[in-house]
Amino acid sequence: MKSSDSIKALSEALCKAQAQMGGAVKDAKNPFFGSDYADLTSVIKAIKKPLSDNGLAYTQFPISNENGVGVVSRLMHKSGEWMENSFILPLVKRDPQGAGSAITYARRYALMSITGVPTADDDAESAMVRSTASVDKAYTDAQKAIFDKAIKKKDALSFWALKEVSAEEAYMALFGSFESGTVTRNKEVCRTLESDGAQAWNKLVENIQRMIKAEDAMGLAEEIEGFEQHEKSYLKSKIGKDNADKLGALIKSVPTIEQD
Repeated sequence: MKSSDSIKALSEALCKAQAQMGGAVKDAKNPFFGSDYADLTSVIKAIKKPLSDNGLAYTQFPISNENGVGVVSRLMHKSGEWMENSFILPLVKRDPQGAGSAITYARRYALMSITGVPTADDDAESAMVRSTASVDKAYTDAQKAIFDKAIKKKDALSFWALKEVSAEEAYMALFGSFESGTVTRNKEVCRTLESDGAQAWNKLVENIQRMIKAEDAMGLAEEIEGFEQHEKSYLKSKIGKDNADKLGALIKSVPTIEQD
């Protein structure tokens, strides 16, 4: 961290501002398990007025290096005192959209860290300052388990479905969960699974749509046997509600074979 020679006035002002801050409301939805999280807008809403009322402001500038992209965040006081730090994230998708998502993610967590603002479940809880609150993980334990399992088994269908139904920041955060010494190898596996998964799902969806049209209930049952919930959710999004309803009805029509 870098700072001006003195941060006495800044520290006093930040102490007062933090006493006025509620939590950042979890008003964004993660479609994977229906979990909520506080997005960048919610974080800014929680901190902007308390900071301003106490002579504080912040700036965030995009930065990049050989390790990825991120932001340098500076907290400033009207006295001229300041402190700043950089936050770099590995770039999962090397395109403008991937860079933009990484920068947004970095901005959100940098602001939450520099101001100490917690997350809250709703507006009522946001009004209560909770000193014991902490920043939530961007992904769930269930997502992490599926992610690790797909990589271990090189299951491209499961991996791609997880990517598509997860919030961008959750997917990116999963890439930061690799143990030291395994990062390069696992990232190579992930890139392969992304490519193979996209192609495999396109073929699978075409085949399922054909079988729905032909009312091939047995074939459909065999095709989706063993699908996990995230794969079913992604399939439904790909074939549409009407076809998903037809698929469900056809699967239910398949007779159960009783064992002696």
